[in-house]
Amino acid sequence: MPNPNSKLDISKIRMAIRAGIPLSITTYTLPHEMSEYMEEVLAAFLSELNQSSMNEYLKYCLNELVTNSKKANTKRIYFREKGLNIFDDAEYEVGMKHFKEDTLGDIKRYMAMQRAAGLYIKLILQTRNNKIKMEVRNNSEMTLREYKRIHDKLSRAQQYTSVDQAMSQILDDSEGAGLGIIIMILMLEKIGLTEENYQVVCENGETITRIILPINEKTQKDISVVSHEFVKIIDELPQLPDNISKIQRLISDPDVKMSEIATLISSDVSLTTDLLKLVNSALFALASPCHSIVEAVKMIGIRGVKNLLLSVAAKGTLSKDGGGGRELWTHSHQVAFYAYNLARNFYPKDPTIIEDAYVCGLLHDIGKIVFETAHPEIMEQMKEICESKNIPSSVFERLVAGVNHGEIGALIAEKWNFPDVIVSAIRHHHEPDYAPEQFKKITSLIYLSDLIAHYQTGEVDFYQFDKDVLALFHISTEEHLQMISAKLGSAFVC
Repeated sequence: MPNPNSKLDISKIRMAIRAGIPLSITTYTLPHEMSEYMEEVLAAFLSELNQSSMNEYLKYCLNELVTNSKKANTKRIYFREKGLNIFDDAEYEVGMKHFKEDTLGDIKRYMAMQRAAGLYIKLILQTRNNKIKMEVRNNSEMTLREYKRIHDKLSRAQQYTSVDQAMSQILDDSEGAGLGIIIMILMLEKIGLTEENYQVVCENGETITRIILPINEKTQKDISVVSHEFVKIIDELPQLPDNISKIQRLISDPDVKMSEIATLISSDVSLTTDLLKLVNSALFALASPCHSIVEAVKMIGIRGVKNLLLSVAAKGTLSKDGGGGRELWTHSHQVAFYAYNLARNFYPKDPTIIEDAYVCGLLHDIGKIVFETAHPEIMEQMKEICESKNIPSSVFERLVAGVNHGEIGALIAEKWNFPDVIVSAIRHHHEPDYAPEQFKKITSLIYLSDLIAHYQTGEVDFYQFDKDVLALFHISTEEHLQMISAKLGSAFVC
């Protein structure tokens, strides 16, 4: 749980937005300072998404939902203390007669009992696929009576056209939640949402209230326009160097011999150095160093040579004098190393995934790297395009910060005729469930490798990992993840 007294960590919020991972805050007693902290996080989250116009409405919804969750937890403690079964209608009626007055008069004790019982309130914010999700969860499972009551209020909310009209009606105030829910629905309607955007469900012992909001169409359109314009501009960069194109053509010949490929690579000092550096790296863990290009080519195979060429070409084209975006390239090499080793361990019988893992990991952040290494005149040109198209500068700043970098990287990879598997891994490495079925495994592999690298720097917490991806790699606990992370981290050399 973050410390509400500490300074708001904008970098973590940006990381969550950029990677499409959940941002979670958990509390057991919901003190005033925690409520304020949640509001600050929500405001910053929406601001980073250029959706601040939603803030006042969602702030009201947030306060309503966390307050109701707190009451639900208090109610469970109260019923247990009174020896009443909250799921029995008759006993529920008895318990609710004095619930308010009894608990309000002794709220500190009830809060302490909630914490001791492990009853929590959790706020989760996430943005994926042009949608914002705000969830409030508590681990007091809703009774059928409570569920029906909430849905009755949701239905009644459709009868009103304004908050004043709703407040003028006589509402059941026995639990104090009725009017609040109706006002919340009316507020959501003000930002163009319907009751379909509001869900209340019970899953695995949790009561989950979920609000799904589409990012407004203008913002989506602006991001798409700027992304495509940027790719159009950088398309003026050279495609692939002649030497690499020549080797690629040779590799495409079905009758080519390994020795011919090795001879052509040997004629290029840079390629020779990169190939020998790769096969002698910790990836292959050779007993003795390899000095022969022929042996190196045999070792990594035709597909490996193709991937090496793409890696060298991309890095050479996108790095200023070979050194641009140093930190990003270091991260990319780290992810490539992790992906390759995870592939060997989890997919030992799938040589295609093993062969593609390194290059997909190396190029996964190509969308960020182009911004990092772009010439100043390109950035100035992009600002002028934004001004001419009346696109807010904040949209371009978001792209520079890494938002939509998966799509931008994929557009670049498509322009350079990279294989579909690499394009998919770049585009979906933060959302592997959206990858085409045939590329889901490799994309999930890159997602996991990338998040492990960020986990090691403290930018990502265990709860932010996609549970389906963890299950794919049989990772069920943070201890297991830490063990894998430690092994990879100790083996990787910059």
